Amino acid sequence: MRAKFAVFFVCVSAACACDSAGAADWPEWRGPNRDGICRETGLLKRWPPGGPKLLWQIRGIGQGYSGPAVVGNVLYTIGDRNGKVTVLALDVAAAGKRVWASAIAPVTYKGHFPGTRCTPTVEGGRVYALGAGGVLACLEQATGMKIWSLSYVKDFGGVVPRWGFAESVLIDGPWAICTPGGPKGSIVALDKTTGRVVWSAKIGDKASYSSIVKAELAGVKQYVAFTADRVVGVRANDGKLLWQFKDPDHTANWGDVNVVTPVVSGDTVYASSDYGVGGGLAKIVRTADGLRAQKTWFTKELKNHHGGVILLDGALYGCDNPGALTCLDHKTGKVLWKSRKPGKCSVLYADGMLYCRDEKGPITLVKATPKGYIQAGRFDQPRRSKAKAWPHPVIANGRLYIRDQDLLLCYDVRADSRVSK
Repeated sequence: MRAKFAVFFVCVSAACACDSAGAADWPEWRGPNRDGICRETGLLKRWPPGGPKLLWQIRGIGQGYSGPAVVGNVLYTIGDRNGKVTVLALDVAAAGKRVWASAIAPVTYKGHFPGTRCTPTVEGGRVYALGAGGVLACLEQATGMKIWSLSYVKDFGGVVPRWGFAESVLIDGPWAICTPGGPKGSIVALDKTTGRVVWSAKIGDKASYSSIVKAELAGVKQYVAFTADRVVGVRANDGKLLWQFKDPDHTANWGDVNVVTPVVSGDTVYASSDYGVGGGLAKIVRTADGLRAQKTWFTKELKNHHGGVILLDGALYGCDNPGALTCLDHKTGKVLWKSRKPGKCSVLYADGMLYCRDEKGPITLVKATPKGYIQAGRFDQPRRSKAKAWPHPVIANGRLYIRDQDLLLCYDVRADSRVSK
């Protein structure tokens, strides 16, 4: 089926689980700032031939691609288990021992690549989790008890995307911000404690697979979302549409498959998509009529499918499909270097290094520098499944977490492993 693509240049033990995230925690999708950057230091700069030390591995977390969220000694993830979308809390100090498991909905999405996609968001003593069928639940962080839940489909008229709902909910102050993609709300703000609708942006957009980021652009606090149709900014206090970008000159056969989280810096937004599209940077500027997305540059040299893009010291790092780790100059879009060695990968930054996970499984350590590709290690995880290795790598408290469907692995990536665990 042929459909318009959004091409956007939009300058875009268990008691240790605590109510607020610490400096080394990873409480949500792409980390505390949703930018894929881990700010820990003292990590390995080179791996031995077999990779970093494997501390433990467990099975039993269920089917799916949900990444880990880590707060204190507890890791939270989601899996489809026994016909139920299930949120799990695991004690990482006890080799992944289960703290609790809470079923939030029946498994209704059974399309290609079945399984839950959302990464839980942990904030204020609560865990927010979304199943691929569109049920969003808020749970007690300590016990897993359900506080409230709602359905994107039943409550907002949302249509389940071809590959299932995949966003990770944003918590901002008293609100939970999410994208049901229905006529009763393309983007909505919910009271995070009750699930009550605070405001609804009825802008006509269906949901795609990207997650919302908060920003202040051209002096206005707002939420930036990549929907099935375009990149948009909506005003934070009421959901009013502030600006959009939708380029009529670019289409994609698959349509609506917009996955990558926008990258905000200053008054600019970077966003990217695959299927022959590409990505670019735009500056959000103030005009007499409001705000406008002003194109800065666009390139097809970084067609990022789903592995994410990281902005660091003026350089963008991400995978150009079908499989070339690419570094672009953020100001100009100029290619600084490319390498196919890490494969079609998702990316995480920590302590001067890029952790690149090929969807076929291998994990590569690369120096984060615009000067060229410098590889510092590579290994293959054990007990590899036949599924695509889509969950992004996560580092929290010196440990690297890798999920592969029902399997979770924990590696020690500290430079000095003698530090107390």
